[in-house]
Amino acid sequence: MTATAENSADPIELLSPELTADPFGGYARIREQAPMMTGTIVDGAPPMWLVTRYDDVRRVLTDPRFLNNPAAGPTPGGSSIMKLLKIPSDLVDYLADKLMQIDGADHRRQRKLVSRVFTPRRVAEMRPRIEEITARLLDRMADASRDGAPVDLMEAFCYPVPIAVICELVGIDEADRPRWGEWGRVLSSPVEYIERVPDVLRECVDHVLDVIARRRVEPRDDLVSVLVQAQEEDGDRLSDRELVTLVFTLVITGYETTTYMLGNSVLALLEHPDQLALLRADPSRWPQAVHELMRLGPAQWGLPRYPTEEVEVGGKTIPAGSPVMPLLLAANTDPRKYDDPERLDVCRDSGQSHLGFGQGAHYCLGAPLALLEAEVALQALFTRFPDPSLAVEREKIPWVPRPGVTRVTRLPLRLA
Repeated sequence: MTATAENSADPIELLSPELTADPFGGYARIREQAPMMTGTIVDGAPPMWLVTRYDDVRRVLTDPRFLNNPAAGPTPGGSSIMKLLKIPSDLVDYLADKLMQIDGADHRRQRKLVSRVFTPRRVAEMRPRIEEITARLLDRMADASRDGAPVDLMEAFCYPVPIAVICELVGIDEADRPRWGEWGRVLSSPVEYIERVPDVLRECVDHVLDVIARRRVEPRDDLVSVLVQAQEEDGDRLSDRELVTLVFTLVITGYETTTYMLGNSVLALLEHPDQLALLRADPSRWPQAVHELMRLGPAQWGLPRYPTEEVEVGGKTIPAGSPVMPLLLAANTDPRKYDDPERLDVCRDSGQSHLGFGQGAHYCLGAPLALLEAEVALQALFTRFPDPSLAVEREKIPWVPRPGVTRVTRLPLRLA
């Protein structure tokens, strides 16, 4: 008999308080119970298959039979979410056609255009500017903590660094970046800010349209100008809607991943002073260390995938079109792949294997930039402030629910 996601009496709830409070322990229990489980994001949401083990997760991410487009499922997967968030009909397409949720030729076409500003050379050239942005923020933190007052690292550092970097690369003027920081918080946590999403999305789209109009008149060395030029050279390559969606998606996702990676990494290194000591003794380890930190979060799970035909995964037969959720954190801490997998080891060479940025055709386009930002920012922070410490008990810094992400949203530190 063919198994289906609907036949489970006790589906896993990915945003349950128990799993949110202890993601590492929770995913270990799920993974060791079975390679495939049935579950939901929240109670009452549509059921789906949860893939738990490294080899199976990697296969789902790389097998071309698994698509990202919700339309490949038995019903349009995004419609219920759009209704929940009360997205106006004229804005729905800006969310439905994000780069992460399209496949095949459309995905390759858009990715090729955007990749022009994410080349290794272009990313490497960003290092001096990232160092400058980081140094300025560290100066402000030093001033704010001069009398011994604690500083919330998330507000003072982890949010501002990535929003400044990605906005500069994309082409958002400095005066507009605080607005993008606020929009990013709302759109990356839509359930938390459910009443604000429609208005914020409208403001975001209108602002991108304004930036595009200005770049058509006065192009610069930024992503918006590159995309505008590509559209003018061949209007069939990129529609107006695709152009807008690409810009705001790259800003929001580029900001979100790096923000929580920075916060989680600082907390992890403070909890593992032996690993921080290794990095201080040999700073050349930082590039490898940021991969290891990314292996352990913030990514908990990716977008659901939809098989185009009946597929067997983890001993289960998955019908065509059934949603399959790859549990990235469960895979990244699978003892079948990594020795002592939940231990932070900055000497571990996990850069070519971990799934924190995904794998396959939808591997995160901004991964090299996120890694460079983390390397520069973390090294500068722990160099400038050699002995930071938590200003509250560890128990008062909980993981905060956010679909697909393990994150702290508040990190009070004493810097000396």
